[in-house]
Amino acid sequence: MKILKVDNPNVFARHVSAPEIHPLISVIHFDELAPFPHSMNNYGVYGLFIQREFPKSLVYGTKTIQASGSSIIAVAPGQLGGSKEGGNGIALSGWAVLWSPELLEDSSLEKQMKDYEFFSYFFSDSLQIDPAEWQAITQLASQLRSELQQHEDGAPLRSIVQSYLHLILEYCKRAYLRQSANGNDGDNDILKRFHTLLEKYYRDEKQKIHGVPSVAYCARELAYSPRYFGDLVHKATGGSAIGYIHSFVINQSKNFLMKGLSIGETAQLLGFSYPHHFTRLFKSVTGLTPSEFMK
Repeated sequence: MKILKVDNPNVFARHVSAPEIHPLISVIHFDELAPFPHSMNNYGVYGLFIQREFPKSLVYGTKTIQASGSSIIAVAPGQLGGSKEGGNGIALSGWAVLWSPELLEDSSLEKQMKDYEFFSYFFSDSLQIDPAEWQAITQLASQLRSELQQHEDGAPLRSIVQSYLHLILEYCKRAYLRQSANGNDGDNDILKRFHTLLEKYYRDEKQKIHGVPSVAYCARELAYSPRYFGDLVHKATGGSAIGYIHSFVINQSKNFLMKGLSIGETAQLLGFSYPHHFTRLFKSVTGLTPSEFMK
């Protein structure tokens, strides 16, 4: 299985043999391309994959997802996703738009990105879009590519590009809100709050003081008793709360390892007292040691 570090949009463009049209954004029309190799992708960019039909057994974060029909999968920096399947290659029908966070620097869209919840690992599903949305979104992608092909880089072009991205993202947001309204709000709410708490824990660097987050800490922060909290998580996921924490932590560790950090550096960043504690947990979750995973 090939692991592709998509540190900028053109890394993926080169992987699929698509033209490179701008250093900070890539707009790819898969219908024009030959089949390309399967890969697991470690993203350092934002991306929207707009497809008539996705391949089966896609991995996104810690879960395998099934996407059928015309739909969109969104990825964000720091995430892991792709296909584990082998074979001669993969052929897609649709578009991909990938862009560097640098493209949005100091823009109003940069501030809005946090509101697009479909980029979260928690939303481990594809955005289902109807025929009218498909036509509108793919037309915007085509027009965006034309702008990039026909005009030189500069402030005016970047402003136009941001406007196109904003329109596409608003279509995605409408599909997301529609799906959320039809989902299981009770289960989704507890998992969303749990996942958001874990993200905030590491964003606030609490692991430097308290180590790896505990079930007791999460239950207390979410105003539940540990036992009741565990029951809610089990009902929503079929697994345990500590298992969810461990999966979250190990998923973060994979990103760090694939960015070139050592096992010791990764263990320290995640709040482990000793590297061998991290190695033991990594193997219990994945079946491999960190060194074996990297090989």
